Amino acid sequence: MIELGVNIDHVATLRQARRTWEPDPAWAAVEAQLGGADGITVHLREDRRHINDEDVRRLRELTQIKLNLEMAATDEMVAIACRIRPEMAMLVPEGRQEITTEGGLDVAAREAELRARIARLADAGIVTSVFIDADPAQIGAAARIGARVCEIHTGPYAHAFHAAGRDIGSPAVRAELDKVRAAGEAVRAAGMRFNAGHALNYYNARPVAALAGVRELHIGHAIVSRAVFVGLRAAVAEMKRLLREAAGGAA
Repeated sequence: MIELGVNIDHVATLRQARRTWEPDPAWAAVEAQLGGADGITVHLREDRRHINDEDVRRLRELTQIKLNLEMAATDEMVAIACRIRPEMAMLVPEGRQEITTEGGLDVAAREAELRARIARLADAGIVTSVFIDADPAQIGAAARIGARVCEIHTGPYAHAFHAAGRDIGSPAVRAELDKVRAAGEAVRAAGMRFNAGHALNYYNARPVAALAGVRELHIGHAIVSRAVFVGLRAAVAEMKRLLREAAGGAA
């Protein structure tokens, strides 16, 4: 059954706009869980622009569902993950000037370095994941370094969907969705878990949720944006229902 991981980074973004103590990401995690989230995702960036170390510590202490820590593949972040012990650590590319993650991690170009960091995380009992583009070379590299999960980058599909006026029948949209589908098949054939995420929202997530074998979608900005109007618990419940309905169909 498909699962929903809710990224609460932008709850912290709102807090940091005033450099105050609210809204509290830990309370957001509680609300997300009550709305039906299967996991909580946060990205502890090197510049700590939103989520900070204390947030991660409190989330590990208070979260009763799976905690997924997104992070750069650095010694500092691996050490933090090994200390905090999230259920999953996902290695992502990170640029200081980017607004959000742009493109997948180039695993193929960094195999030796990443293999050592994946092994260290695995030795700490943490499920290891990599955020990669829908590229066979990256999937093969992910398998070789020992990743247990591949999260396929859905940004190109989401952008094509928006550019085509939300027309799932558009050839450009179908082409991008087919890339995600083929990547998912390759991930599963290599013995890894197929997750997906990035730029998914209440309009474009259904076709991805309907793909065969997709285990988990990670969605953040769209849910936090909807929560401004309906509350986080309701926004999560709406997305969870949408995904479960879609997972019974075909894209």
